[in-house]
Amino acid sequence: MQEDPRNETESFLQHVDDKGNDNVELDTLQDILVTPHARYRTAEYDSQDFDDDVEHIGDGSDALLGSGGRTRGNERIPSGTGRVWPQVGSIVVECAPTLLMTTISLLFTGELLDRVSRWRAMSTIDELIMIIPVVLNLKGNLEMNLSARMGTAANMGELDDKSAQRKIVGGNLALLQVQATVVAFIAACVAMLLGLLVPELSSGPVDPFPQNSTLSLTARLPRPPPPLGGKPKSGLIEFTMVASSAMMSACLSSIVLGSFMCFLVIICRRYGRDPDNIAPPIASCLGDLVTLSLLGVISSILINVVNTPIPLICVILTILSATVCVFLVRRNNSVKDLIYQGWVPLFGAMVISCATGIVLDMFASRYQGFPLLAIVISGLPGSVGSIFVSRLSTALHAASANACLHKSEPSPKLVMVTLTVITIPIEILFLCTLRAFGWLKLPIIFAVLSVLFFCCAVFTSLVVARWLTNFLWSKGLDPDTYALPIHSALMDLIGQLLLVLCFEIISLLGMNL
Repeated sequence: MQEDPRNETESFLQHVDDKGNDNVELDTLQDILVTPHARYRTAEYDSQDFDDDVEHIGDGSDALLGSGGRTRGNERIPSGTGRVWPQVGSIVVECAPTLLMTTISLLFTGELLDRVSRWRAMSTIDELIMIIPVVLNLKGNLEMNLSARMGTAANMGELDDKSAQRKIVGGNLALLQVQATVVAFIAACVAMLLGLLVPELSSGPVDPFPQNSTLSLTARLPRPPPPLGGKPKSGLIEFTMVASSAMMSACLSSIVLGSFMCFLVIICRRYGRDPDNIAPPIASCLGDLVTLSLLGVISSILINVVNTPIPLICVILTILSATVCVFLVRRNNSVKDLIYQGWVPLFGAMVISCATGIVLDMFASRYQGFPLLAIVISGLPGSVGSIFVSRLSTALHAASANACLHKSEPSPKLVMVTLTVITIPIEILFLCTLRAFGWLKLPIIFAVLSVLFFCCAVFTSLVVARWLTNFLWSKGLDPDTYALPIHSALMDLIGQLLLVLCFEIISLLGMNL
């Protein structure tokens, strides 16, 4: 008969007490049978969970969990049944305020853009108006990529060690400076090229190159006549003015917003929140708001010294700063490979957004309220998709590294439904706000149809997010870097096409807004 484990444990304790010291040999400990507490279990997969992982490991479905299920290893977590709805509740609590804040920020950005476009610098140099959608689109994607990378690192426990945390945060901030400088310079080149090729656009009120759903309100902005004096004396001086304004605003925005996003991810990790649910939408909406504010302020300052060497000096100093950051990035093992990656999706997204600009230009004047409604039907589904991409990417990285992420109960379909349901009240609240403040008179049928098409846009965003993430991963490309720019651009286009379809149906029914 096998000896009772409790008797064996008591004899061992007696043996230790007789020796009168704390030296316990490892082989003695291995002979003890330990029964874990009934209320706890370690964060490991049981046989059923393992079978589910084998089934879903390729599509990243093990990322679909709330923050309550994330652990930092084999730590003890309370055991129990009925964990599905607490997990779903965690997703709702984390995502709903974030998406609501995103919608409010979109409205503020549109109002700010309306005001900034009337400032002296913008009315004097037309290319400063043209550069806004380009630089905001590219910069917004950079911030979303940063938040996705940091969220993955946090959920895999890489930020728990202080030294590793400083290395990862510092490397990502230096990388963001390099990327911001490059994209701002390219945005300035694009704006100047547009000014040369399409000079008639600068005299009209239409936004020539819409790149982001946030900027839909730029359509048909009334432009005041340029002030007397202060006009750049040559095209080179004008380009220097545009480049210096764009590069300085992008770099300062990267410092402010990049630091905030890293801080936000670390705080989420510390207090048990899932940064994948919070960081990407905030990065997108705050990125537009902060960058646009800085661009307006800096251009208003530099327009007073436009014919002096000061703008050129600002460009040189910004390039020198980016060069220093290049050396810092190449010495940082955690981000040195990223300096060569991610450029193709950034500029690919810019090309896709050209089609969005064509749609906006064709229908913004035909349908009353089209730019205003396009803010939510394009921006909010894109934010939901960015959350989904970030969660799936975290799971794929964890599976690749054999990291221990606790398997949660919600299935991919359940989480997709949860994210869809979260956004419906926000859309309804947005439409009610438009009607209450008299910004747009919406017939009941149009409101119902717009909500239905909005749900279609959200569902499409989630499906595209899942397919795109898995496709890029199967090709050996990091979704944290490649997925979000393409997904954002596609949802801008799809959302506006669905909105056009909604307006067309209303027109066929003989109703007008």
